[in-house]
Amino acid sequence: MLAPLTGPNAERGTALAQAAQLALAAPGSPALDVIDTHGTPEGAADAATQAISGGATLLLGPLTSQETAAATAPATAAGVAMLAFTSDAAQQRPGVWVLGLTPAQQVRRLVAASTAQGKQHFAALLPPNEFGHALSDALLQSTLAAGAGSPDIRTVGEGMQAANSAVRDLSHYAARRGPFDAQIKAARALGTPEGRKTAAELSKRSIPSPPFDALLLAATGDHLGEITSLLPYYDVDTPPVRLLGPALWANPAARAGASLNGAWYAAPDPALRSAFDQQYTAKYGSAAPGLADLAYDAAAIARVVAGAGGFSTASLTRPEGFAGVDGLVALQPDGSVRRGLALFEIQRGGPQMIEPSPETLGAPGT
Repeated sequence: MLAPLTGPNAERGTALAQAAQLALAAPGSPALDVIDTHGTPEGAADAATQAISGGATLLLGPLTSQETAAATAPATAAGVAMLAFTSDAAQQRPGVWVLGLTPAQQVRRLVAASTAQGKQHFAALLPPNEFGHALSDALLQSTLAAGAGSPDIRTVGEGMQAANSAVRDLSHYAARRGPFDAQIKAARALGTPEGRKTAAELSKRSIPSPPFDALLLAATGDHLGEITSLLPYYDVDTPPVRLLGPALWANPAARAGASLNGAWYAAPDPALRSAFDQQYTAKYGSAAPGLADLAYDAAAIARVVAGAGGFSTASLTRPEGFAGVDGLVALQPDGSVRRGLALFEIQRGGPQMIEPSPETLGAPGT
């Protein structure tokens, strides 16, 4: 196992090691050698080289995207598989699996659930950063796989001015509203009772719906509040437009002040993690921090595969996947990871699970 036992992430690294040791407590489990990466890319590369020189046949970790990139070279050169804890899908490749929750896993689940309800026209307002690019790629791939229309994806910067321009343009507001305004203006220009009556009737009519029925957002906090406040102003009504967002929305602080009633996000079912949390707390006397579940899963996969004959690609990518702490996890030959995520709807009392986590890889959205 490659973990930061020293440096700024030392506390998390220790928890990762403890979680892995918990998974390997059963008799007959493979031996675990924990090697310090010092929390740096150079340290991760050295740790991987040291582990391989010591006879390691599977690497668990490292923690970050940068450490994973550095450790990949020696691991790949030696033909040793790696189960990394980052969520950066750019690091995945044959023999290197990213166990963190990725944008692609979330979007795949959201698109499958949306198309099942008849949504076919997707749009997105995403930040111009790596997270936004990952969501964009995932939406393009997922809608294509689902047979939906090509999504309209726009970038949006921080601030109300940027949000206003982006929402107006994405919603095609001028084209939808323009003909009504022209007719109203022409009717009023007549200066007759009939003209004023016509103008009044036209003013009461609803303008056409926007050219999408599902809208993916990535924003959180104040910026999310700015975007959602503009949607009704530009006649983007929810429903019929379904708002979709990241698993980050599970955190109340991420969605505070935003109008998200009826919005969806995909994430692990917290109830599935309770047994692991209880086991970790009973053993170590403190709550398991975030990402400890990934280390437990990686070690549990190692235990299962070791008992089935070794850490071959065929064993690691078995079709049925593995029962992870957060639900189904299945390693794919190309390095991608499929997960069984639950679907949540944000309601007035908070998020409610409306579809449970799929238990088989063939389920929609896995």
